[in-house]
Amino acid sequence: MTTALLLALAFAADPKPKAVPLYADKIPGPVSSDPANVPTLSYSPAPKDKANGCAVVVIPGGGYYMRAADHEGKQITAWLNDRGIAAFELKYRTVGESKISPPLAPGPMLDVQRAIRMVRAKAKEHGIDPQRIGVWGFSAGGHLASTAATHFDTGKNDGDEIDKQSCRPDFAILCYPVITMEDKTHGGSRNNLLGKNPDAKLVEFYSNEKQVTKDTPPIFLFHTVEDKAVPIENSRMFKAACEKAGVPVDLVEYEKGPHGVGLAQKDPVLSKWPDKLEAWMKGRGLLARN
Repeated sequence: MTTALLLALAFAADPKPKAVPLYADKIPGPVSSDPANVPTLSYSPAPKDKANGCAVVVIPGGGYYMRAADHEGKQITAWLNDRGIAAFELKYRTVGESKISPPLAPGPMLDVQRAIRMVRAKAKEHGIDPQRIGVWGFSAGGHLASTAATHFDTGKNDGDEIDKQSCRPDFAILCYPVITMEDKTHGGSRNNLLGKNPDAKLVEFYSNEKQVTKDTPPIFLFHTVEDKAVPIENSRMFKAACEKAGVPVDLVEYEKGPHGVGLAQKDPVLSKWPDKLEAWMKGRGLLARN
């Protein structure tokens, strides 16, 4: 499949978007013969009367074992589209879906970087502002989104049309994210991504609180203090690192609430957190029309 065809398929407006491969030919990093191993991107454009030019790559969580593609995928896409934002749901490589033995690194990182490049490559043709392309991740997907926000480049000279694009997101939304690969991590995410006995340098590389720089994009974080799966210290460490580097950052904390709530639509208290996200996005000019 050619790069041009990949881009055409990725941006084809369809009431039921089809997942298209991220890579034209060879998939870099850890692969298997399982078809579920093929990383894809699914495009859901905003309604024409609402479209504002902003776009978000949506990254469901699941411990790098699976992907919670409903409440951290489809529901998020609908929320974004309702606010005029084009959504691109990322199917990144996981251990459970693709039958790969840990470690997964660097497969998921390459997938999210490629997804951002793909959106940026055809942004102007589809009414997307190439400077308003963000990532939104949950749990392990939040780790992947924070990886995208701290590990990026301005484009590759030796790649195809897509690879020549920057993979830096313009903003990142991190919900109850795994951030560190050290003491306060989620053990399953770490084992699936890095293996049971990872090299210390690899642990540091993927401990994203240590990778924040002044070039990290603006960050919005949401976490509950009661989260027993991914300690809130993950979000607090990332917030502190952003503040130290001078990166705009907001952390919304709720005392009560379990891990993995998504938009928490049935919770009378937690269901208000997306309102705070929307206000943050408005304040940053992300919802203004082109």
